[in-house]
Amino acid sequence: MQFDQLKRRDFITLLGGAAAWPLAARAQQGERMRRIGVLMPLAADDAIAQARNAAFLQGLQQLGWTIGQNIQIEYRWSGGNDEVTRRYAAELAALAPEVIFASGSAAAGPLLQVTRTVPTVFAIVPDPVGAGFVDSLARPGGNATGFISFDYSIGAKWLELLKEIAPGVTRAGVLRDPAITGGIGQWGAVQTAAPSLGLEVSRSTRATPARSSAPSRCSRAPRMVASS
Repeated sequence: MQFDQLKRRDFITLLGGAAAWPLAARAQQGERMRRIGVLMPLAADDAIAQARNAAFLQGLQQLGWTIGQNIQIEYRWSGGNDEVTRRYAAELAALAPEVIFASGSAAAGPLLQVTRTVPTVFAIVPDPVGAGFVDSLARPGGNATGFISFDYSIGAKWLELLKEIAPGVTRAGVLRDPAITGGIGQWGAVQTAAPSLGLEVSRSTRATPARSSAPSRCSRAPRMVASS
């Protein structure tokens, strides 16, 4: 229960605040109805998506933005269908809203392929630099900004934990899906940390499994195997 509440507070603070920055920047132009686009790669009735959306709306309201008063939200729910996601991304970009919120790489990628001018805020993206969404974490550049799922340095922490569990290990293999851009930054962290821990690391790849109509909620982060 406490973890769920923490996640909700995080979404309220981060997503609502981030989506509001282009609105605040234009508020000096006078009060009028602003438009926000929201691209979600989940179904409209998905419980997790609805919980996040509720927190998103609450965050906006805390900053003075209320649907029907000073903002209008254009939702697009693609239900995990890549073709539909691309179509909805183009629709939202054509509307030219003040800002578009993209949930996850599955939404941010298609959106940034169709617009490099509409301000875009993303969340739940593992590696926006590796995916080409931003120039760097410190200076995103372009029209996109947002929040990564976890710090790249977690790759080095995996090696440290491995050595604590099995001090005699000298070689480690990282199994990753090359189609998942999130592994790029993590792999770099693994390579950097390995020498100081006395480890030789190698990388193996696996094919991307066929995608179902709904996106998996299971992590597809790199996996590690080791030997001495």
